[in-house]
Amino acid sequence: MTDELFRDDSYLRTAQAVVRGVSADGIVLDRTIFYPAGGGQPGDTGFIVRADGTRVQVADTRKGADGILHVPAPDQPALAAGDGVTLELDWERRHRHMRMHTCLHLLCAVIPAGVTGGQIGADRSRLDFDPGEIVFDKAHIESELNRLIGEDHAVAPRWVDESELDAKPELVRTMSVKPPRGTGRLRLLEVADTDLQPCGGTHVARTAEIGRVVVEKIENKGKRNRRVVVALA
Repeated sequence: MTDELFRDDSYLRTAQAVVRGVSADGIVLDRTIFYPAGGGQPGDTGFIVRADGTRVQVADTRKGADGILHVPAPDQPALAAGDGVTLELDWERRHRHMRMHTCLHLLCAVIPAGVTGGQIGADRSRLDFDPGEIVFDKAHIESELNRLIGEDHAVAPRWVDESELDAKPELVRTMSVKPPRGTGRLRLLEVADTDLQPCGGTHVARTAEIGRVVVEKIENKGKRNRRVVVALA
């Protein structure tokens, strides 16, 4: 399987790798800084650069059966197994995803309800909640989000034994999707003194890096579903 460098360091913008295989589905590398689509976060884009300087544009990154698939844009130069390459991430896009993804963790802290769905974008993102008896106040949610951002809490992943999730099932906020099990360990994302839950995505190191956000709208998507849309200001 592909060594997922982004799991331990979301700030890597470039790295060396070796092509393990090429198919109609995409390019598999021995290691990568490209995040594959999952958990509501889009797959990364960027370039794979051959030793002769030829650049292969990566239009998407996805999970595959034999490793992470780097999906090339149409009509790109060919790569072959064994090629040594340099990876170049579309950093501006990824960093916006990191800011937005971390913001959604703060949104979970502000709204103490189960999460029924979500989607991360480079400019705006959303979370859907099962509100129960909670009344959603747009101005209050926006104010609390920006307060937590301004307090500049540290943000960091940590790995724990799966048994910790068995002892603390309340850590899982998503109601329809459960974190993957079976490896013996689980990746948690901790926003210091604010939020702790399983997450495999990429995030900023401190909440102040998110910058100011706005709550664009709150939508009623059914009796047990409220959608909160947030955007980078």
